[in-house]
Amino acid sequence: MEEAKRLHARLLRRGERRLQPLLLRVLAAGDLRYAALLLESFPSSSSSSPPSAPLHNRLLHALASARHPLLLPFFSRAHRLRLLTPLSFTLLFSSSASASSSSTRFAVCAHTLLIKSGHFASAGDPFLASALVSFYAKNRLLAEARRVFDELPRRDAAVYNALLSAYKRGGLIDTAEKLFEEMPEKNVVSWTAMVSGYAQNGKHEQAVETFLEIWEKEGVQPNELTVSSVLPACAAVGAMELGRKVEKYAMGKGLLKNIYVANALVEMYAKCGSIRQAWKVFQGIGQQRDLCSWNSMIMAFAVHGLWREALVLFHKLRMAGVKPDGITLLGVILACTHGGLVDEGKLLFNSITEEFGLKPRIEHYGCMVDLLGRASLLKEAENLILSMPVEPDAIIWGALLGACSFHGNIELAEIAVGKLLRLEPQNTANLVILSNIYASCGKWDGVAQIWKLLREKDHKKSAGYSFIELDGRMHKFLVEDKSHPRYEEVYETLDSITLTMKLVDLENSEEEEG
Repeated sequence: MEEAKRLHARLLRRGERRLQPLLLRVLAAGDLRYAALLLESFPSSSSSSPPSAPLHNRLLHALASARHPLLLPFFSRAHRLRLLTPLSFTLLFSSSASASSSSTRFAVCAHTLLIKSGHFASAGDPFLASALVSFYAKNRLLAEARRVFDELPRRDAAVYNALLSAYKRGGLIDTAEKLFEEMPEKNVVSWTAMVSGYAQNGKHEQAVETFLEIWEKEGVQPNELTVSSVLPACAAVGAMELGRKVEKYAMGKGLLKNIYVANALVEMYAKCGSIRQAWKVFQGIGQQRDLCSWNSMIMAFAVHGLWREALVLFHKLRMAGVKPDGITLLGVILACTHGGLVDEGKLLFNSITEEFGLKPRIEHYGCMVDLLGRASLLKEAENLILSMPVEPDAIIWGALLGACSFHGNIELAEIAVGKLLRLEPQNTANLVILSNIYASCGKWDGVAQIWKLLREKDHKKSAGYSFIELDGRMHKFLVEDKSHPRYEEVYETLDSITLTMKLVDLENSEEEEG
């Protein structure tokens, strides 16, 4: 910044009014107030030309991005000098997409000014329209976003994609589907929005099916965002074979250099149970590893009971100078749980605040309740729950109930089930667990009372189902299911296998009798 000021003084001494190089130098230094003063110092009368609109746009963009208090007066000045262009509004809406409520009100006023200025009429600027729809969408003003969209004289793919992404972020996946079907032209951004929308809203099967449609039928080349969106869906439904194909594709396209793709691949292999492959991808990331990479691998080791490997990796993370976050520490406490390391787990739990300056989340408490419960320290687990600064949720009481089930503690189990009945009254599985605890302790009157209560609640067991992956496609089978297109062949094959098993069993019985 000192260099920029020296340049300014030199230009003033020489009587030169070269604003552009000076303004660019000041903007690069980040002193937005000084930059605004520079523009204001240049004459704005008709006798002397004011600074050009592009320079105003540069500063407008910088002020909006920084949410600077000078944005409003600077914007008013540019309007007064008639320097606002469609690009000015585009930059404003793009930069204000996640601004504060006051900036949101200002941007809404700017929209009104935009309409009055006539910049938004007739042909319409597709970049401006897309930025305006995105602005309203990212501020969760979906009705306003839709109104702008409907009023556009022409809509290109970018505007459709802006609204599509808005519906996806808002969880309105059914509305997004309808808009997607209406699109006259779909590109990779459109398809990716649907894949990620399905995945983020728990519709993992649809995410996988949509990705396969892109890949096999539409001829669209998935990009890094598409790939990093479908891999979590593959993990959720156990489609590791498809995940492998996606990895091969990503490798061929050079997408594995993208840290988000690499991290998603680590998580996919870990959740599908292939720790060896997850570790191989993790090692391949090398120096590009971010905290998410470390967390995914530590959690993978911990979840699969490889507590020693998780603790060693945590030590390496600390040695690499990476600062752990709450997810890291959750994985490490989970590793202590699987290793039965009660003292180490307590030490880590206490260090969340003392050493790392973080607040323990409810997940950390749940993990500690599980750790103490497995070690038969049920009273200590209860005291930890009672000391929580937030209201314990169903996961916390469920962890205590699980420990009571393992150790046969009826008294605490009854307390836990009482809490769970208030938190999730429709979940009758908690009553079934309590019934099993009564039965294991020979308390049959308690069992009878529970089953009477279950009958009153009209307890029904949910139908089980299985996913089977074949040639990279997922097939879902319910009990007595006839929804699969080839269900007749499936049942014929099952009947044949059952008959063969019975014949083998009969032959074995005859040999034993002979």
